[in-house]
Amino acid sequence: MQNLKEFVKNGKAKEAEARTMELLAQNVDAEKIMSEALIPAMDEVGDLFQKGEYFVPEMLVAARAMKQAMNVLRPIFKEKGVQSLGKVVMGTVKGDLHDIGKNLVVMALEGAGFEVVDLGVDVGPEKFVDAVKTHKPIAIGMSALLTTTMMSMKDIIAALKSAGVRDQVKVMIGGAPIRKEFATEIGADFFGRDSVEARNFARLVIQNEV
Repeated sequence: MQNLKEFVKNGKAKEAEARTMELLAQNVDAEKIMSEALIPAMDEVGDLFQKGEYFVPEMLVAARAMKQAMNVLRPIFKEKGVQSLGKVVMGTVKGDLHDIGKNLVVMALEGAGFEVVDLGVDVGPEKFVDAVKTHKPIAIGMSALLTTTMMSMKDIIAALKSAGVRDQVKVMIGGAPIRKEFATEIGADFFGRDSVEARNFARLVIQNEV
């Protein structure tokens, strides 16, 4: 397991995929591979990022390596009916086409065992509302890089209230211009400075601690 962890941490996607296949061939349980190698590897990557030892490029390549390994495991989980920790809907808000921050959060959540519904960029209120109704997520995450688009977050929360689904889901927001005070002002449940904080909040949601 240790070498798979190192492959993921160092962003070696092909090696991570091959090692995952080797472990399965040795009859190592897919859930064990996930819980003892992939999730701990991404947790360590997150810790290194918060310490300033890893930066966005290192995060991205590690996440891609984790994704390659997960592509091998996902069909097995589906066949066995293994449940994810919970669903999270993610999107960059209407008028904003930036996706690196959102993608980092998506990867951090997937690396922690969540199922992510990624709505992409330029996502309006109705799409978030429809996704909450369809997917029944534990949380939604909204990203904005521009000060001109961050007010869309307020519109999305208002749309969730109008549709009667606001109380069914936690709302996470983040992005360069976003601050905690803004999250409080618009009625969001959480503001995260980075993908690790968003992942940690999602874990608290499923533990009923927030």
